[in-house]
Amino acid sequence: MKSMEAYICYFFFLVIKYVQCHDNELYEYLNRTDRSTCQLYEFKEDHPKPIGILTTSSGKLVEIRESIGLNSDVFSNQYNIDLMTHTNAERIPERLVHAKGTAAFGYFEVTNDVSQYTKAEVFNGIGKKTPVVVRFSTVVQNLGGNDLAREIKGMAVKFFTKEGNLDLVSLSFPVFFHRDPIDFPYFIHALKRNPKTNLFDFSARWDFITKKPENLHGLLWMLSDYGIPNGYRKMDAFPIHTFQINNKHGGSYFVKFNFRTEQGVENLPSSAAEAITARDLDYYTRDLYNAIENKNYPAWTLEMDIMSFDDIKKIDYNPFEVTRLWKKGTYYTVPIGRLVLDRNPDNFFRVSEMSAFNPGNLVPGIPGPLDNLFKSRRSAYRDAQIYRLGVNHNRIEVNTPLYSKVYNRDGKPPVRDNMMDAPNYYPNSFNGPVPYVDPSRLKERFTVFDVNAVDLDQPEYFIKHYLRSDQRERLINNTIPTLVPIAPYLQRRAIRLLTLTDPSLGREISEKLQEALKQPPPPPLPVLNEPKRKMKS
Repeated sequence: MKSMEAYICYFFFLVIKYVQCHDNELYEYLNRTDRSTCQLYEFKEDHPKPIGILTTSSGKLVEIRESIGLNSDVFSNQYNIDLMTHTNAERIPERLVHAKGTAAFGYFEVTNDVSQYTKAEVFNGIGKKTPVVVRFSTVVQNLGGNDLAREIKGMAVKFFTKEGNLDLVSLSFPVFFHRDPIDFPYFIHALKRNPKTNLFDFSARWDFITKKPENLHGLLWMLSDYGIPNGYRKMDAFPIHTFQINNKHGGSYFVKFNFRTEQGVENLPSSAAEAITARDLDYYTRDLYNAIENKNYPAWTLEMDIMSFDDIKKIDYNPFEVTRLWKKGTYYTVPIGRLVLDRNPDNFFRVSEMSAFNPGNLVPGIPGPLDNLFKSRRSAYRDAQIYRLGVNHNRIEVNTPLYSKVYNRDGKPPVRDNMMDAPNYYPNSFNGPVPYVDPSRLKERFTVFDVNAVDLDQPEYFIKHYLRSDQRERLINNTIPTLVPIAPYLQRRAIRLLTLTDPSLGREISEKLQEALKQPPPPPLPVLNEPKRKMKS
């Protein structure tokens, strides 16, 4: 009897030791591993048992012998057919730009009274919180590309307001590359891959830039330290355009919105970015995910630079020009609130890939920009989302507004309730949805005229007033590798454009380029040949 008791006690001792060892191993694992890497283990911890019985997409329960295709009639196995046919169709068209990105949920909280400037509900009422989804991205990379590539980064913010979705589609630079909407397809083609080699091509980039010099200002931002931020959390973001806004009395203002990171702006030199790239192409994505999982919630302050209706008539430059900055002293800045990201999506595809942003998604009190580039974008973005996600993309969960009553019907799913049995035409006599009257709608019309003239004072100002001497040196060093491989006549055109912008900059780049061209070309990368195998007789 005593031996039996001793055996039982010893058995429980072993169980306790195993649990203790398991807990210790788990503690060590979770504390030495970043949150993104242990996501699957965390799922298992949250679900100690299987979450349900496996089914086909139609809900048929899968019997265990159907989960193996060997030595069976796989063409009679509905589970196999369901699995394979869905796999063939599980990808949607890749975004032309901003293909690689990631998303997070959060909220926007109003911290300052701006009712004298705009009647937009989302920005009024100190303490008011509005849910948001934000998608970060790198512009030129394909899906699976490099987060740390030297290029523009995106930060698209969708506010789910009571008056509809407000999308502030922002970039990591406060200026854009061009102002003519017709230039956009060619600008993107020059930045993307060569149609024959399928490689990024510096010749195409410099050819386009020197043919369209208004692009130079944006290019200098990209070649500077600002071209590689240290993650999405540590960059500012700008919706680029000058927005017209109005208050409830019909008073009108012109503003530029700015998202200022509360983490502090940090940028990476090329050498650091290259070292990180060798280890982790998803550095930005991982950094954002881990910060949120560790409750180190990233935040941005939303502010607006403001000019009155009268102010904008008196200035000596075009404030609607997206390739230039507003001159200091011609505007004042007012904070609006804080954007905080506090939740990662539970599924990447249904949030990041299915999200659809459109700069034309505006709300009462923010009638929007007046320039032609914006007018083109609000049409092009919607067309792009219809191509990628279908005409009902605003009925996908991540894009669904808080309130929606439409006469749109049918089309590819999701259609949700498809407006059920309500009339499908307007006007009607049967109490379908009706439009509202906005007594504060703007009565004055403001017309903006564009010019073709190229003004290099903006890139010159950036060189002389934005960059310290060490930053200027790094911009030069970042420029040389893009000039070395291109044809001599393109090199001369680039040097001429840079010299017209800043003579000393052009001279320094020319001298360093000549030194670089004297160096022997780097040896070709070694080709690792597999050992030859002897053929069996």
